[in-house]
Amino acid sequence: MSNMETKFIFVTGGVVSSLGKGIAAASLGMLLKSRGLTVTLQKFDPYLNRDPGTMSPYQHGEVFVTEDGCETDLDLGHYERFLDQNLSRLNNITSGMIFWDVLTKERKGDYLGSTVQIIPHVTNEIKKRITDNLIDGHVDVIITEIGGTIGDIEGLPFLEAIRQFQFENRGNCAHIHLTLIPYLGTSGELKTKPTQHSVKELRAIGIHPDVIMCRSTTPLPSEIKDKIALFCDVQTSSVISSVDVASIYEVPLCLKEEKLDEVILKALNLTQKSLGLTKWKKFVESIQDTRRPEVNIAIVGKYTALSDAYISIVESLTHAGAAHMCSINIHWVDAVDVEKSGASKYLKKMSGILVPGGFGERGMEGKIRAVEFARTRKIPYLGLCLGLHAAAIEFGRHVVGLSKANSTEIDDMTPFPVIHYLPDQTDGRNKGGTMRLGAYPCVVKKETKLHQAYRKINISERHRHRYEFNIDYIEKYEKAGMIFSGISPCGTLVEVLEVKAHPWFVACQFHPEFKSRPGKSHPLFRDFVGASFKKSQTA
Repeated sequence: MSNMETKFIFVTGGVVSSLGKGIAAASLGMLLKSRGLTVTLQKFDPYLNRDPGTMSPYQHGEVFVTEDGCETDLDLGHYERFLDQNLSRLNNITSGMIFWDVLTKERKGDYLGSTVQIIPHVTNEIKKRITDNLIDGHVDVIITEIGGTIGDIEGLPFLEAIRQFQFENRGNCAHIHLTLIPYLGTSGELKTKPTQHSVKELRAIGIHPDVIMCRSTTPLPSEIKDKIALFCDVQTSSVISSVDVASIYEVPLCLKEEKLDEVILKALNLTQKSLGLTKWKKFVESIQDTRRPEVNIAIVGKYTALSDAYISIVESLTHAGAAHMCSINIHWVDAVDVEKSGASKYLKKMSGILVPGGFGERGMEGKIRAVEFARTRKIPYLGLCLGLHAAAIEFGRHVVGLSKANSTEIDDMTPFPVIHYLPDQTDGRNKGGTMRLGAYPCVVKKETKLHQAYRKINISERHRHRYEFNIDYIEKYEKAGMIFSGISPCGTLVEVLEVKAHPWFVACQFHPEFKSRPGKSHPLFRDFVGASFKKSQTA
Protein backbone atom coordinates (compact mmCIF):
# COMPACT_ATOMS: atom_id res chain seq x y z
CA MET A 1 0.00 0.00 0.00
CA SER A 2 1.47 3.33 -1.08
CA ASN A 3 1.45 6.33 1.25
CA MET A 4 1.83 8.87 -1.56
CA GLU A 5 -1.02 11.13 -2.56
CA THR A 6 -2.87 10.05 -5.67
CA LYS A 7 -1.69 11.81 -8.80
CA PHE A 8 -4.02 12.72 -11.66
CA ILE A 9 -3.14 12.94 -15.34
CA PHE A 10 -5.60 14.32 -17.89
CA VAL A 11 -5.26 13.59 -21.60
CA THR A 12 -6.99 15.91 -24.06
CA GLY A 13 -6.90 16.08 -27.85
CA GLY A 14 -6.74 18.88 -30.38
CA VAL A 15 -6.69 19.73 -34.10
CA VAL A 16 -8.52 16.58 -35.28
CA SER A 17 -10.15 13.54 -33.71
CA SER A 18 -8.92 9.94 -33.86
CA LEU A 19 -5.31 10.82 -33.10
CA GLY A 20 -4.95 7.96 -30.64
CA LYS A 21 -5.49 9.49 -27.20
CA GLY A 22 -6.52 6.07 -25.93
CA ILE A 23 -3.30 4.40 -27.09
CA ALA A 24 -1.26 7.32 -25.75
CA ALA A 25 -2.98 7.12 -22.35
CA ALA A 26 -2.64 3.33 -22.24
CA SER A 27 1.04 3.56 -23.19
CA LEU A 28 1.76 6.10 -20.47
CA GLY A 29 -0.11 3.94 -17.98
CA MET A 30 2.03 0.96 -18.90
CA LEU A 31 5.24 3.00 -18.59
CA LEU A 32 4.26 4.27 -15.15
CA LYS A 33 3.26 0.78 -14.05
CA SER A 34 6.67 -0.46 -15.20
CA ARG A 35 8.11 1.96 -12.64
CA GLY A 36 6.27 0.24 -9.80
CA LEU A 37 3.31 2.62 -9.55
CA THR A 38 -0.27 1.43 -9.24
CA VAL A 39 -2.19 2.87 -12.17
CA THR A 40 -5.73 2.96 -13.50
CA LEU A 41 -7.19 4.60 -16.60
CA GLN A 42 -10.62 6.03 -17.26
CA LYS A 43 -12.42 7.39 -20.32
CA PHE A 44 -14.82 10.33 -20.18
CA ASP A 45 -16.96 10.44 -23.33
CA PRO A 46 -19.04 13.59 -24.02
CA TYR A 47 -21.86 11.91 -25.95
CA LEU A 48 -25.35 11.75 -24.41
CA ASN A 49 -25.85 8.00 -24.79
CA ARG A 50 -25.55 6.37 -21.38
CA ASP A 51 -23.14 3.90 -22.97
CA PRO A 52 -22.19 2.80 -26.50
CA GLY A 53 -24.30 -0.37 -26.25
CA THR A 54 -26.98 0.81 -28.67
CA MET A 55 -24.65 2.65 -31.04
CA SER A 56 -23.70 1.38 -34.49
CA PRO A 57 -20.15 -0.02 -34.71
CA TYR A 58 -19.73 2.16 -37.79
CA GLN A 59 -20.14 5.20 -35.54
CA HIS A 60 -18.30 4.07 -32.47
CA GLY A 61 -16.38 0.89 -33.24
CA GLU A 62 -16.45 -2.12 -30.95
CA VAL A 63 -18.38 -2.17 -27.69
CA PHE A 64 -15.97 -3.47 -25.06
CA VAL A 65 -17.46 -5.28 -22.06
CA THR A 66 -15.91 -5.23 -18.59
CA GLU A 67 -15.97 -8.03 -16.01
CA ASP A 68 -18.82 -6.35 -14.15
CA GLY A 69 -20.95 -6.11 -17.29
CA CYS A 70 -20.54 -2.51 -18.39
CA GLU A 71 -20.69 -1.77 -22.12
CA THR A 72 -17.86 0.66 -22.73
CA ASP A 73 -15.76 2.49 -25.28
CA LEU A 74 -13.22 0.37 -27.17
CA ASP A 75 -10.37 2.33 -25.55
CA LEU A 76 -11.01 0.39 -22.34
CA GLY A 77 -9.90 -2.69 -24.25
CA HIS A 78 -6.60 -0.96 -24.99
CA TYR A 79 -6.33 0.09 -21.33
CA GLU A 80 -6.82 -3.48 -20.12
CA ARG A 81 -4.42 -4.97 -22.66
CA PHE A 82 -1.64 -2.44 -22.01
CA LEU A 83 -2.01 -2.45 -18.21
CA ASP A 84 -2.74 -6.19 -18.02
CA GLN A 85 -5.47 -5.58 -15.46
CA ASN A 86 -9.26 -5.66 -15.41
CA LEU A 87 -11.23 -2.43 -15.27
CA SER A 88 -14.87 -1.82 -14.32
CA ARG A 89 -17.89 0.40 -14.90
CA LEU A 90 -16.09 3.09 -12.88
CA ASN A 91 -13.60 3.49 -15.72
CA ASN A 92 -15.97 4.67 -18.46
CA ILE A 93 -18.17 7.73 -17.95
CA THR A 94 -20.43 9.46 -20.47
CA SER A 95 -22.36 12.72 -20.44
CA GLY A 96 -25.47 10.55 -20.52
CA MET A 97 -24.49 8.94 -17.21
CA ILE A 98 -23.65 12.31 -15.65
CA PHE A 99 -26.89 14.03 -16.71
CA TRP A 100 -28.93 10.95 -15.78
CA ASP A 101 -27.55 11.02 -12.23
CA VAL A 102 -27.89 14.79 -11.88
CA LEU A 103 -31.53 14.74 -13.02
CA THR A 104 -32.30 11.74 -10.80
CA LYS A 105 -30.95 13.66 -7.81
CA GLU A 106 -33.01 16.70 -8.84
CA ARG A 107 -36.18 14.60 -8.95
CA LYS A 108 -35.41 13.23 -5.50
CA GLY A 109 -34.95 16.74 -4.12
CA ASP A 110 -31.25 16.32 -3.34
CA TYR A 111 -30.46 19.86 -4.48
CA LEU A 112 -32.88 21.42 -1.97
CA GLY A 113 -34.73 23.54 -4.51
CA SER A 114 -31.64 24.96 -6.23
CA THR A 115 -31.67 25.80 -9.91
CA VAL A 116 -29.77 22.86 -11.41
CA GLN A 117 -27.00 24.08 -13.71
CA ILE A 118 -23.94 22.85 -15.59
CA ILE A 119 -21.84 24.68 -13.01
CA PRO A 120 -21.72 23.54 -10.25
CA HIS A 121 -24.01 20.52 -10.40
CA VAL A 122 -22.82 18.77 -13.56
CA THR A 123 -19.16 19.67 -13.01
CA ASN A 124 -19.34 18.47 -9.39
CA GLU A 125 -20.71 15.13 -10.58
CA ILE A 126 -17.86 14.84 -13.10
CA LYS A 127 -15.26 15.66 -10.43
CA LYS A 128 -16.75 13.00 -8.19
CA ARG A 129 -16.34 10.43 -10.98
CA ILE A 130 -12.65 11.30 -11.32
CA THR A 131 -11.99 10.01 -7.81
CA ASP A 132 -14.53 7.15 -7.75
CA ASN A 133 -11.72 4.76 -8.68
CA LEU A 134 -10.33 5.31 -5.17
CA ILE A 135 -13.42 3.73 -3.57
CA ASP A 136 -11.86 0.26 -3.53
CA GLY A 137 -8.44 1.38 -2.33
CA HIS A 138 -5.47 3.59 -3.05
CA VAL A 139 -4.21 4.13 -6.59
CA ASP A 140 -0.95 5.99 -7.20
CA VAL A 141 -1.91 7.44 -10.58
CA ILE A 142 -5.29 7.93 -12.27
CA ILE A 143 -5.09 8.75 -15.98
CA THR A 144 -8.25 10.29 -17.40
CA GLU A 145 -8.80 10.56 -21.14
CA ILE A 146 -11.30 13.22 -22.22
CA GLY A 147 -13.03 12.09 -25.42
CA GLY A 148 -13.50 14.38 -28.38
CA THR A 149 -11.47 17.38 -29.46
CA ILE A 150 -10.87 20.83 -27.97
CA GLY A 151 -13.57 23.07 -29.43
CA ASP A 152 -16.35 20.48 -29.22
CA ILE A 153 -19.23 22.13 -27.39
CA GLU A 154 -20.32 18.89 -25.72
CA GLY A 155 -16.91 18.46 -24.08
CA LEU A 156 -16.91 21.81 -22.28
CA PRO A 157 -18.42 20.56 -18.98
CA PHE A 158 -15.65 17.96 -18.70
CA LEU A 159 -12.93 20.52 -19.42
CA GLU A 160 -14.41 22.93 -16.90
CA ALA A 161 -14.54 20.11 -14.35
CA ILE A 162 -10.86 19.22 -14.76
CA ARG A 163 -9.98 22.93 -14.68
CA GLN A 164 -11.61 23.18 -11.28
CA PHE A 165 -10.15 19.85 -10.18
CA GLN A 166 -6.56 20.94 -10.87
CA PHE A 167 -6.87 23.87 -8.45
CA GLU A 168 -8.54 21.72 -5.81
CA ASN A 169 -5.63 19.25 -6.10
CA ARG A 170 -2.65 21.56 -6.60
CA GLY A 171 0.65 19.82 -7.21
CA ASN A 172 -1.03 16.50 -7.96
CA CYS A 173 -2.28 17.08 -11.52
CA ALA A 174 -0.66 17.06 -14.94
CA HIS A 175 -2.13 17.70 -18.38
CA ILE A 176 -1.13 16.07 -21.67
CA HIS A 177 -2.45 17.56 -24.90
CA LEU A 178 -2.26 15.39 -28.01
CA THR A 179 -2.27 17.24 -31.34
CA LEU A 180 -1.49 16.73 -35.01
CA ILE A 181 1.52 18.18 -36.78
CA PRO A 182 0.52 17.98 -40.46
CA TYR A 183 3.09 17.61 -43.20
CA LEU A 184 2.53 19.64 -46.37
CA GLY A 185 4.05 17.73 -49.25
CA THR A 186 3.95 20.68 -51.65
CA SER A 187 6.21 22.79 -49.44
CA GLY A 188 7.93 19.92 -47.64
CA GLU A 189 7.12 21.37 -44.21
CA LEU A 190 5.78 20.23 -40.86
CA LYS A 191 3.26 22.86 -39.72
CA THR A 192 2.89 23.82 -36.05
CA LYS A 193 0.17 26.47 -36.35
CA PRO A 194 -2.76 24.06 -35.75
CA THR A 195 -1.08 22.92 -32.53
CA GLN A 196 -0.51 26.51 -31.43
CA HIS A 197 -4.20 27.30 -31.96
CA SER A 198 -5.31 24.15 -30.16
CA VAL A 199 -3.18 24.96 -27.11
CA LYS A 200 -4.50 28.52 -27.21
CA GLU A 201 -8.07 27.15 -27.05
CA LEU A 202 -7.11 24.95 -24.11
CA ARG A 203 -5.45 27.77 -22.24
CA ALA A 204 -8.47 30.01 -22.81
CA ILE A 205 -10.48 27.43 -20.89
CA GLY A 206 -7.98 27.65 -18.03
CA ILE A 207 -5.90 24.53 -18.63
CA HIS A 208 -2.18 24.81 -19.31
CA PRO A 209 -0.70 21.62 -20.75
CA ASP A 210 2.41 20.22 -19.07
CA VAL A 211 3.15 18.00 -22.04
CA ILE A 212 2.33 18.47 -25.72
CA MET A 213 2.34 15.18 -27.59
CA CYS A 214 2.58 15.60 -31.35
CA ARG A 215 1.35 13.02 -33.83
CA SER A 216 3.21 13.14 -37.12
CA THR A 217 4.30 10.97 -40.02
CA THR A 218 7.98 11.70 -39.35
CA PRO A 219 9.99 12.47 -36.19
CA LEU A 220 9.94 16.11 -35.13
CA PRO A 221 13.22 17.97 -35.77
CA SER A 222 14.64 19.86 -32.78
CA GLU A 223 13.76 23.23 -34.34
CA ILE A 224 10.09 22.21 -34.58
CA LYS A 225 10.09 21.13 -30.93
CA ASP A 226 11.74 24.41 -29.95
CA LYS A 227 9.12 26.37 -31.87
CA ILE A 228 6.20 24.55 -30.24
CA ALA A 229 7.79 24.96 -26.81
CA LEU A 230 8.29 28.70 -27.37
CA PHE A 231 4.76 29.45 -28.55
CA CYS A 232 3.00 27.09 -26.13
CA ASP A 233 4.99 27.91 -22.97
CA VAL A 234 6.41 24.49 -22.18
CA GLN A 235 9.92 23.11 -21.93
CA THR A 236 11.34 21.63 -25.15
CA SER A 237 11.70 18.32 -23.28
CA SER A 238 7.92 18.41 -22.75
CA VAL A 239 7.23 18.39 -26.50
CA ILE A 240 6.92 14.67 -27.23
CA SER A 241 7.11 13.30 -30.75
CA SER A 242 4.60 10.51 -31.43
CA VAL A 243 5.40 9.15 -34.86
CA ASP A 244 3.17 6.80 -36.84
CA VAL A 245 4.23 3.18 -36.26
CA ALA A 246 3.25 -0.17 -37.75
CA SER A 247 1.88 -1.60 -34.50
CA ILE A 248 0.20 0.05 -31.53
CA TYR A 249 2.44 -2.05 -29.28
CA GLU A 250 5.45 -0.04 -30.45
CA VAL A 251 3.97 3.19 -29.05
CA PRO A 252 5.09 2.70 -25.40
CA LEU A 253 8.64 2.01 -26.56
CA CYS A 254 8.64 5.12 -28.76
CA LEU A 255 7.30 7.27 -25.92
CA LYS A 256 9.88 5.76 -23.62
CA GLU A 257 12.61 6.91 -26.03
CA GLU A 258 11.06 10.38 -25.91
CA LYS A 259 11.26 10.18 -22.08
CA LEU A 260 7.54 10.86 -21.62
CA ASP A 261 7.45 8.96 -18.32
CA GLU A 262 10.38 10.99 -16.97
CA VAL A 263 8.75 14.29 -17.95
CA ILE A 264 5.47 13.28 -16.26
CA LEU A 265 7.20 12.07 -13.10
CA LYS A 266 9.02 15.40 -12.88
CA ALA A 267 5.77 17.33 -13.37
CA LEU A 268 4.20 15.35 -10.53
CA ASN A 269 7.28 15.53 -8.27
CA LEU A 270 7.80 11.76 -8.30
CA THR A 271 11.01 9.75 -8.40
CA GLN A 272 10.44 6.15 -9.48
CA LYS A 273 13.07 3.84 -10.92
CA SER A 274 12.18 1.95 -14.10
CA LEU A 275 11.76 -1.80 -13.67
CA GLY A 276 12.34 -2.38 -17.38
CA LEU A 277 10.25 -3.40 -20.37
CA THR A 278 11.95 -6.68 -21.27
CA LYS A 279 8.79 -8.76 -21.76
CA TRP A 280 7.07 -6.01 -23.75
CA LYS A 281 10.10 -5.58 -26.01
CA LYS A 282 10.24 -9.33 -26.60
CA PHE A 283 6.57 -9.35 -27.60
CA VAL A 284 7.03 -6.41 -29.99
CA GLU A 285 10.09 -8.06 -31.54
CA SER A 286 8.10 -11.24 -32.12
CA ILE A 287 5.34 -9.45 -34.07
CA GLN A 288 7.90 -7.40 -36.01
CA ASP A 289 9.81 -10.47 -37.21
CA THR A 290 9.34 -10.51 -40.99
CA ARG A 291 10.62 -14.10 -41.22
CA ARG A 292 7.51 -15.50 -39.56
CA PRO A 293 5.33 -17.76 -41.72
CA GLU A 294 1.96 -16.28 -42.73
CA VAL A 295 -1.42 -17.73 -41.80
CA ASN A 296 -4.52 -16.63 -43.74
CA ILE A 297 -7.58 -16.24 -41.52
CA ALA A 298 -10.95 -14.92 -42.69
CA ILE A 299 -13.23 -12.87 -40.46
CA VAL A 300 -16.73 -13.20 -41.90
CA GLY A 301 -18.91 -10.42 -40.48
CA LYS A 302 -21.20 -7.51 -41.29
CA TYR A 303 -18.97 -4.60 -40.26
CA THR A 304 -15.87 -5.63 -42.17
CA ALA A 305 -15.39 -2.16 -43.72
CA LEU A 306 -14.31 -0.91 -40.28
CA SER A 307 -11.75 -3.03 -38.42
CA ASP A 308 -12.42 -1.05 -35.21
CA ALA A 309 -15.75 -2.87 -35.01
CA TYR A 310 -13.76 -6.04 -34.23
CA ILE A 311 -10.64 -4.48 -32.70
CA SER A 312 -10.36 -6.91 -29.75
CA ILE A 313 -10.56 -9.85 -32.17
CA VAL A 314 -7.81 -8.33 -34.30
CA GLU A 315 -5.60 -7.85 -31.26
CA SER A 316 -6.35 -11.34 -29.95
CA LEU A 317 -5.25 -12.82 -33.28
CA THR A 318 -2.06 -10.74 -33.06
CA HIS A 319 -1.38 -12.11 -29.57
CA ALA A 320 -2.00 -15.67 -30.76
CA GLY A 321 0.22 -15.18 -33.80
CA ALA A 322 3.05 -14.07 -31.52
CA ALA A 323 2.51 -17.17 -29.36
CA HIS A 324 3.02 -19.41 -32.41
CA MET A 325 5.68 -17.22 -34.05
CA CYS A 326 3.53 -16.73 -37.12
CA SER A 327 2.03 -13.70 -38.86
CA ILE A 328 -1.75 -13.45 -39.12
CA ASN A 329 -3.01 -12.20 -42.45
CA ILE A 330 -6.62 -11.19 -41.82
CA HIS A 331 -9.01 -11.36 -44.78
CA TRP A 332 -12.11 -9.24 -44.18
CA VAL A 333 -15.10 -10.98 -45.75
CA ASP A 334 -18.51 -9.31 -45.87
CA ALA A 335 -21.13 -11.92 -44.98
CA VAL A 336 -23.53 -10.36 -47.50
CA ASP A 337 -21.01 -11.04 -50.27
CA VAL A 338 -20.88 -14.69 -49.22
CA GLU A 339 -24.68 -14.80 -49.53
CA LYS A 340 -24.50 -13.41 -53.05
CA SER A 341 -21.46 -15.22 -54.45
CA GLY A 342 -20.98 -18.29 -52.26
CA ALA A 343 -18.34 -19.16 -49.67
CA SER A 344 -15.75 -20.78 -51.93
CA LYS A 345 -14.94 -17.54 -53.75
CA TYR A 346 -13.77 -15.91 -50.52
CA LEU A 347 -12.74 -18.79 -48.26
CA LYS A 348 -11.11 -21.50 -50.36
CA LYS A 349 -7.57 -20.27 -49.63
CA MET A 350 -8.15 -19.73 -45.91
CA SER A 351 -6.43 -21.73 -43.17
CA GLY A 352 -8.89 -20.55 -40.54
CA ILE A 353 -12.39 -19.04 -40.49
CA LEU A 354 -13.81 -16.87 -37.70
CA VAL A 355 -17.39 -15.62 -37.41
CA PRO A 356 -17.64 -12.82 -34.80
CA GLY A 357 -20.51 -11.56 -32.71
CA GLY A 358 -23.23 -9.29 -33.98
CA PHE A 359 -26.95 -8.67 -34.14
CA GLY A 360 -29.70 -8.77 -36.72
CA GLU A 361 -30.63 -10.57 -39.91
CA ARG A 362 -28.31 -8.88 -42.40
CA GLY A 363 -25.58 -11.26 -43.53
CA MET A 364 -26.75 -14.14 -41.34
CA GLU A 365 -27.17 -16.61 -44.21
CA GLY A 366 -23.68 -15.69 -45.41
CA LYS A 367 -22.29 -16.51 -41.98
CA ILE A 368 -24.11 -19.84 -42.01
CA ARG A 369 -22.59 -20.62 -45.42
CA ALA A 370 -19.15 -19.76 -44.03
CA VAL A 371 -19.75 -22.18 -41.16
CA GLU A 372 -20.78 -24.93 -43.58
CA PHE A 373 -17.66 -24.32 -45.66
CA ALA A 374 -15.44 -24.57 -42.58
CA ARG A 375 -17.18 -27.70 -41.30
CA THR A 376 -17.28 -29.64 -44.57
CA ARG A 377 -13.78 -28.61 -45.73
CA LYS A 378 -12.25 -29.35 -42.29
CA ILE A 379 -10.98 -25.79 -41.92
CA PRO A 380 -10.40 -24.64 -38.30
CA TYR A 381 -13.38 -22.60 -37.14
CA LEU A 382 -13.90 -20.24 -34.22
CA GLY A 383 -17.39 -18.85 -33.62
CA LEU A 384 -17.96 -16.01 -31.18
CA CYS A 385 -21.44 -15.32 -29.80
CA LEU A 386 -23.46 -14.98 -33.04
CA GLY A 387 -20.79 -17.26 -34.51
CA LEU A 388 -22.11 -19.96 -32.18
CA HIS A 389 -25.66 -19.29 -33.34
CA ALA A 390 -24.60 -19.62 -36.98
CA ALA A 391 -22.81 -22.87 -36.18
CA ALA A 392 -25.83 -24.31 -34.38
CA ILE A 393 -28.21 -23.36 -37.19
CA GLU A 394 -25.92 -24.76 -39.90
CA PHE A 395 -25.40 -28.04 -38.06
CA GLY A 396 -29.13 -28.33 -37.38
CA ARG A 397 -30.05 -27.82 -41.02
CA HIS A 398 -27.41 -29.98 -42.67
CA VAL A 399 -26.53 -32.67 -40.11
CA VAL A 400 -29.38 -33.04 -37.61
CA GLY A 401 -32.04 -32.84 -40.34
CA LEU A 402 -33.87 -29.73 -39.16
CA SER A 403 -34.05 -28.12 -42.59
CA LYS A 404 -35.70 -24.90 -41.40
CA ALA A 405 -33.70 -24.50 -38.20
CA ASN A 406 -33.15 -20.88 -37.28
CA SER A 407 -32.85 -18.31 -34.52
CA THR A 408 -35.99 -16.57 -33.32
CA GLU A 409 -33.99 -13.35 -33.66
CA ILE A 410 -34.04 -13.94 -37.42
CA ASP A 411 -37.34 -15.82 -37.84
CA ASP A 412 -39.69 -15.89 -34.89
CA MET A 413 -41.95 -18.33 -36.75
CA THR A 414 -39.28 -20.97 -37.38
CA PRO A 415 -40.51 -24.53 -36.65
CA PHE A 416 -37.10 -25.36 -35.16
CA PRO A 417 -35.99 -22.50 -32.88
CA VAL A 418 -32.54 -23.90 -32.07
CA ILE A 419 -31.53 -20.42 -30.92
CA HIS A 420 -34.05 -18.54 -28.84
CA TYR A 421 -34.48 -15.59 -26.50
CA LEU A 422 -32.87 -15.90 -23.11
CA PRO A 423 -35.39 -17.71 -20.89
CA ASP A 424 -35.28 -15.05 -18.14
CA GLN A 425 -36.00 -12.15 -20.52
CA THR A 426 -39.32 -11.07 -21.95
CA ASP A 427 -40.26 -9.38 -25.21
CA GLY A 428 -40.53 -5.61 -25.28
CA ARG A 429 -37.69 -4.76 -22.94
CA ASN A 430 -35.51 -1.75 -23.53
CA LYS A 431 -32.48 -2.34 -25.75
CA GLY A 432 -29.81 -0.63 -23.66
CA GLY A 433 -28.04 -2.58 -20.91
CA THR A 434 -30.56 -5.43 -20.85
CA MET A 435 -28.50 -8.27 -22.26
CA ARG A 436 -26.56 -10.96 -20.46
CA LEU A 437 -23.52 -8.82 -19.79
CA GLY A 438 -20.18 -9.36 -18.07
CA ALA A 439 -18.40 -12.34 -16.57
CA TYR A 440 -20.24 -15.61 -16.00
CA PRO A 441 -18.88 -19.03 -14.97
CA CYS A 442 -18.72 -22.04 -17.27
CA VAL A 443 -18.11 -25.71 -16.51
CA VAL A 444 -15.77 -27.42 -18.99
CA LYS A 445 -16.22 -31.00 -20.16
CA LYS A 446 -13.07 -33.11 -20.12
CA GLU A 447 -11.52 -34.64 -23.25
CA THR A 448 -12.68 -31.76 -25.45
CA LYS A 449 -10.96 -29.03 -27.44
CA LEU A 450 -12.19 -26.60 -24.80
CA HIS A 451 -10.49 -28.53 -22.02
CA GLN A 452 -7.30 -28.86 -24.06
CA ALA A 453 -7.27 -25.07 -24.39
CA TYR A 454 -7.96 -24.07 -20.79
CA ARG A 455 -6.71 -27.20 -18.97
CA LYS A 456 -9.21 -26.63 -16.18
CA ILE A 457 -12.83 -27.42 -15.39
CA ASN A 458 -14.14 -24.08 -14.16
CA ILE A 459 -13.64 -20.93 -16.21
CA SER A 460 -15.17 -17.46 -16.39
CA GLU A 461 -15.72 -15.40 -19.54
CA ARG A 462 -17.47 -12.18 -20.55
CA HIS A 463 -20.81 -12.18 -22.34
CA ARG A 464 -22.90 -9.78 -24.42
CA HIS A 465 -26.02 -11.37 -25.90
CA ARG A 466 -29.77 -11.92 -25.65
CA TYR A 467 -30.14 -15.26 -27.43
CA GLU A 468 -28.99 -18.74 -26.41
CA PHE A 469 -28.93 -22.27 -27.76
CA ASN A 470 -32.25 -23.98 -27.06
CA ILE A 471 -31.41 -26.86 -24.69
CA ASP A 472 -34.47 -28.79 -25.90
CA TYR A 473 -32.35 -29.76 -28.93
CA ILE A 474 -29.26 -30.95 -27.06
CA GLU A 475 -30.05 -34.67 -27.34
CA LYS A 476 -30.67 -34.50 -31.12
CA TYR A 477 -27.45 -32.58 -31.68
CA GLU A 478 -25.36 -34.89 -29.54
CA LYS A 479 -26.64 -37.93 -31.43
CA ALA A 480 -25.62 -36.22 -34.68
CA GLY A 481 -22.06 -35.65 -33.48
CA MET A 482 -21.98 -32.33 -31.65
CA ILE A 483 -20.26 -31.94 -28.29
CA PHE A 484 -21.49 -29.41 -25.76
CA SER A 485 -18.17 -28.86 -24.05
CA GLY A 486 -19.08 -25.81 -21.97
CA ILE A 487 -22.24 -25.48 -19.89
CA SER A 488 -23.36 -23.00 -17.24
CA PRO A 489 -23.06 -24.32 -13.64
CA CYS A 490 -26.86 -24.57 -13.43
CA GLY A 491 -26.84 -26.78 -16.54
CA THR A 492 -29.40 -24.73 -18.46
CA LEU A 493 -27.24 -22.59 -20.75
CA VAL A 494 -24.90 -23.79 -23.51
CA GLU A 495 -21.63 -21.88 -23.44
CA VAL A 496 -19.47 -23.81 -25.92
CA LEU A 497 -20.12 -26.35 -28.67
CA GLU A 498 -17.76 -28.41 -30.81
CA VAL A 499 -18.10 -30.66 -33.86
CA LYS A 500 -16.71 -34.09 -33.02
CA ALA A 501 -15.71 -35.12 -36.57
CA HIS A 502 -13.54 -32.07 -37.20
CA PRO A 503 -9.89 -31.22 -36.46
CA TRP A 504 -10.79 -27.96 -34.67
CA PHE A 505 -14.30 -26.54 -34.67
CA VAL A 506 -15.24 -24.55 -31.55
CA ALA A 507 -17.98 -21.95 -31.06
CA CYS A 508 -18.58 -20.10 -27.80
CA GLN A 509 -21.43 -17.96 -26.55
CA PHE A 510 -19.03 -15.64 -24.74
CA HIS A 511 -16.42 -13.18 -26.03
CA PRO A 512 -12.91 -14.49 -25.29
CA GLU A 513 -11.37 -11.61 -27.25
CA PHE A 514 -12.04 -9.29 -24.31
CA LYS A 515 -9.53 -11.13 -22.10
CA SER A 516 -6.57 -11.68 -24.41
CA ARG A 517 -3.40 -9.77 -23.57
CA PRO A 518 0.01 -9.14 -25.19
CA GLY A 519 2.25 -12.03 -24.21
CA LYS A 520 -0.76 -13.85 -22.72
CA SER A 521 -2.76 -15.09 -25.68
CA HIS A 522 -6.26 -16.23 -24.84
CA PRO A 523 -6.45 -20.07 -24.79
CA LEU A 524 -9.15 -20.30 -27.49
CA PHE A 525 -7.45 -17.86 -29.85
CA ARG A 526 -4.10 -19.53 -29.18
CA ASP A 527 -5.42 -22.97 -30.10
CA PHE A 528 -7.50 -21.69 -33.04
CA VAL A 529 -4.44 -20.01 -34.53
CA GLY A 530 -2.37 -23.09 -33.72
CA ALA A 531 -4.81 -25.30 -35.65
CA SER A 532 -4.92 -22.77 -38.50
CA PHE A 533 -1.12 -22.65 -38.59
CA LYS A 534 -1.02 -26.44 -38.80
CA LYS A 535 -3.60 -26.34 -41.60
CA SER A 536 -1.50 -23.80 -43.51
CA GLN A 537 1.55 -26.05 -43.27
CA THR A 538 -0.28 -29.03 -44.78
CA ALA A 539 -2.17 -27.14 -47.50
